[in-house]
Amino acid sequence: MSSMRVRVLFFGQLKDITGLSHDDAELYEGARVEDLFERYGRKFPKLADFRASIAASVNQEYATWRAPLSAGDEVAFLPPVSGGQQPAVEQDLIRIIRIPIRPDEILSSLKAPEDGAMVVFDGFVRNNFKGHHTLYLEYEAYEAMAYSKMREIAAAIREKFPIHRLAIVHRLGRLEIGETSVFIAVSSPHRAAAFDACRYAIDTLKRTVPIWKKEFFVGGAVWAEGEQPSAPPASTNVESGC
Repeated sequence: MSSMRVRVLFFGQLKDITGLSHDDAELYEGARVEDLFERYGRKFPKLADFRASIAASVNQEYATWRAPLSAGDEVAFLPPVSGGQQPAVEQDLIRIIRIPIRPDEILSSLKAPEDGAMVVFDGFVRNNFKGHHTLYLEYEAYEAMAYSKMREIAAAIREKFPIHRLAIVHRLGRLEIGETSVFIAVSSPHRAAAFDACRYAIDTLKRTVPIWKKEFFVGGAVWAEGEQPSAPPASTNVESGC
């Protein structure tokens, strides 16, 4: 049986377990996502403990465990998520950055005379986590896929709600207490659409955008538990009867 090579990416606590952020794996033709994961599970037994909560993506799209692989595929194993690209439409601001988020500048760029409401979600670093005193956070992302999912959120918002302008900005790297990690702002002619769209944006981002945070304390650190990323329906890339 002939073989093929795929690119493998690990994030968050999975990267800590394997000691790898990326790797190249050689598989037999016809191998599936689950076969690739099983290979790493044998090499890193602790990885198998996370099987139920891990999601997988193939070429930056969520995939089922039974999804077939092809030569040259990029496969990422994603722990539960804590997110030069063009925005979804010209007036939308979709960004992942490593410098401080500046809410005032974002808001001034979104306001327009025809709008009557602006709703904002400003998520910032708190000083505690499960009874521990937090020193600082670090965020990391599968950036290419995070941008793709953020643009999908923006497109869905425009289909669902009569809004005018939208900003979704997430910061990566080290953040100190009180610094903004995610900032969402929605302008619209009427407040109801702005409220609904803003809530939809942050809730969907937390479920689907591959961004993770690590909490640092005196004497230790831990990856924050989040929600399992949404995978495609069971019928996608799955053989009938499986």
